[in-house]
Amino acid sequence: MSQASGNSLLQGKVAIVTGAGGDMGRAIAVRYAQEGARVVVAEIQQATAEQTATAVRDAGGEALALAIDVSQRAATESMARQTVERFGRIDVLVNCAAMFGTVERKPFDEITDDEWDACMAVNLRGMWLCCRAVFPYMREQGAGQIINISSGTVFSGTSLFLHYVTSKAGVVGLTRALAREVGDHGIRVNAIAPGLTVTRGSRQHFTDEHFDALARHTALGRPEQAADLVGTFVYLASDDSAFVTGQTIVVDGGRTMW
Repeated sequence: MSQASGNSLLQGKVAIVTGAGGDMGRAIAVRYAQEGARVVVAEIQQATAEQTATAVRDAGGEALALAIDVSQRAATESMARQTVERFGRIDVLVNCAAMFGTVERKPFDEITDDEWDACMAVNLRGMWLCCRAVFPYMREQGAGQIINISSGTVFSGTSLFLHYVTSKAGVVGLTRALAREVGDHGIRVNAIAPGLTVTRGSRQHFTDEHFDALARHTALGRPEQAADLVGTFVYLASDDSAFVTGQTIVVDGGRTMW
């Protein structure tokens, strides 16, 4: 589907996708472009951001690549400002930027203060800062969609990952509380909790054997891919979900109900 398609669900919308250099963020950015959105690719490394921006353009979309550290307030404010300067508005914010692949799995009492703080700075504070940065523009428009990424680990209580799991549990609370605060301005806030998805980041922690074993404990019986998530991101960014806010949608092939 190209940006010119008349029935594109996100036609005319402007979307910021943070962490868009990773496999999941890139899949979201490309699909948004295919659905008609203009996409701001926000990634900590400029070269990686440019790679995703190229993929967006190859999909028929328009992209702006920005090197952004979401844990820094000034950077997130610059991201929002540059988006409006380029495209005139901000309709969608996808908070995909997160520490995962670089998070070391270890017993909770061996996690250092610096490791804990670094995880929270990106996964939780960074999300708050991005929401704060786009809010004035969405408030002025009287509309906007914020989509946060939590994790299925929140519901399974994955061990040896306390700093990561705790940060992603905080995303659920942030989503619910923020949805109540900004609803009067026409802004919706929702979260998606993926299961363990096969990406470059997850492969730093898990082997093919682990993915296959996990697949046997899902209702659909196969490993989760980034492509399995993008439809839900399109739905929450589109007008089809106009009365959906404050929700956390688990997309894990039935893993958490096993």
